Amino acid sequence: MSKLETRHLGQLAVGAQGLGCMGMSDFYAGRDDDESVATIHQALDLGVSLLDTSDMYGPYTNEELVGRAIRDRRDEVVLATKFAIVRDPDDPTRRDVRGDAAYVKQACEASLRRLEVDHIDLYYQHRVDPKTPIEETVGALAELVAEGKIRHIGLSEAGASTIRRAHAVHPVSALQSEWSLWSRDIEDEIVPTCRELGIGVVPYSPLGRGFLTGKYTSTADFGEGDYRSAAQPRLSEENLAKNLAIVAALRILAEERGVTAGQLALAWVQHRGADVVPIPGTKRRKYLAENVAALDVRLSEDDLRVIEAAVPLESVAGERYPEQGMKMIGL
Repeated sequence: MSKLETRHLGQLAVGAQGLGCMGMSDFYAGRDDDESVATIHQALDLGVSLLDTSDMYGPYTNEELVGRAIRDRRDEVVLATKFAIVRDPDDPTRRDVRGDAAYVKQACEASLRRLEVDHIDLYYQHRVDPKTPIEETVGALAELVAEGKIRHIGLSEAGASTIRRAHAVHPVSALQSEWSLWSRDIEDEIVPTCRELGIGVVPYSPLGRGFLTGKYTSTADFGEGDYRSAAQPRLSEENLAKNLAIVAALRILAEERGVTAGQLALAWVQHRGADVVPIPGTKRRKYLAENVAALDVRLSEDDLRVIEAAVPLESVAGERYPEQGMKMIGL
């Protein structure tokens, strides 16, 4: 029995907080598969049901890890994975996006095999393919629903008009996009569109890729091979130094409330609405427990305004992604 409040992504019921599994296998330093599996198991014990992965994490190895972890606990999991971003095997930093019908079905079969499951609960298009009409992509996903291979359809980082066009072909259950105190660009148009259509919102990086926890004060803190310092403009040496003022302000407010800066930042996201299910990522049990405890933080409307005032968007230095990455969002 879930110990967490239940929220709904469209018609899909999940615990109020999910677990992002990406960093267990890719992009962040310090891989430890045993601890990652233990973290997934503890998440399920705590009532976290939504586990989020993608075929491009690794690539492929994160799905295999999640599949092993849930092998004996499949009925406790709302399993979400993604397709569309195709990484170059010779240079994983290079990538293409595919949403053509043939690829959708090919990718789904491969994910089912790696995850060792007979269906995927929530299948996202990781990025919109500008070369393929969204109607073709969602039409192929609808066929997978009819075949029982996936249960619900999701989009990631899509623009409002694309969301509408997709939803007209087949109901979309969830939109996954970055949303945190320092990434709020979906609030003006995209979130209202989702709410009009009954689509849930799944914020990724609700802790600013860990930065809003206060754990990182220089690029050296990320560790060797960690993509954040190399490929995240906000976390470059110059911008990170400027953005530390945000964490300092957040920490003061958190101390006043007896919580950590990360818990306060996460609680702010959790309070965005009953249709919002953030997926903070971690590969360690101690951070998982801290994140789940953020669900107990209660914030008033005045609290929310004070927190937002402490992190004014104009004070954030740097874009969310490098130039090429920014071209792939909001399509």
